[in-house]
Amino acid sequence: MPKSARKKERDPEGRMPLADHLRELRNRLAKGVLAILVVTIVAAFFYKDIIDFVTRPILDEIGCDQSFGELAKSKNVHCAHITVSGLLAPFTLALKVALTAGVVLASPVWLYQLWAFVAPGLHRKEKKYAYAFVGFGAPLFVGGGYLAFNVLPTTARVMIDLTPTGAENLLPLDDLLDLVTRMIVVFGLAFEMPLLLVMLNLTGVLSGKRMLGWWRGMVVGITAFAAIATPSPDPMTMLALASPIWALFFIAVAFSLLNDRRRARRDAGGPGDDEASELDLTPDAIGEVESVTASTAPELPGSERVNGYDDIT
Repeated sequence: MPKSARKKERDPEGRMPLADHLRELRNRLAKGVLAILVVTIVAAFFYKDIIDFVTRPILDEIGCDQSFGELAKSKNVHCAHITVSGLLAPFTLALKVALTAGVVLASPVWLYQLWAFVAPGLHRKEKKYAYAFVGFGAPLFVGGGYLAFNVLPTTARVMIDLTPTGAENLLPLDDLLDLVTRMIVVFGLAFEMPLLLVMLNLTGVLSGKRMLGWWRGMVVGITAFAAIATPSPDPMTMLALASPIWALFFIAVAFSLLNDRRRARRDAGGPGDDEASELDLTPDAIGEVESVTASTAPELPGSERVNGYDDIT
């Protein structure tokens, strides 16, 4: 059967047999993996530039280059030597950086493939919420990652200053990259928490009043999370992560309270013009059945015969 004919036979609601679902999943996974592979190969040629871009803010703060080393000795400021240990370490490092860049930079492709596989099974309202989640979630994640990228140099300076006098810091480059990646992911996901609360409110799972009642616990929990997520004991670094999440949480609470008020007004006003009213399906009590008598039965036509027949034909 031609491919165009198969497309025409597809159910308009996206329903298809299990074998077709598995075949479509395989094709979309193949496209996503191919995109990651292509970007990874391209990124492998620029892995040194990628490493320099990721680590440059931290190295400018704590790196022991020649100029900084002289300044560190004169002012008794600690610095760190970036190291790569092992014969195969440069190769594995380049492979890790290229693969990470491939997954991140190819994310629009494989996320689209994932969405194209899931979207046909969603209702119109669910699609609207999904679009809103992606539309607001991506900037929030980028904002959290950008904040982590700017906080890391200060964090590194505080940690290096804890070095005892006379000791020298040797910082493996792969550990530094892992730290940068982990901090960006943690900060980005932390910024998604208020959006998740808003989505739960829009779906009717969580009310704004209940969220407002959690504000003391949320403030303490966010503070504890920021203290654990940031490796630095510096309180300024912890506040740099906790303060934006506090603000986003209270913005989510305010939005949820307004949405609950709007929903209450809508319910009080009854269904809209395009909404079906609720049906009262409560059964009524059955009264006594009146017997059909001859007096209540309809009268039958007369029995007069016309031309030998009972009725006029």
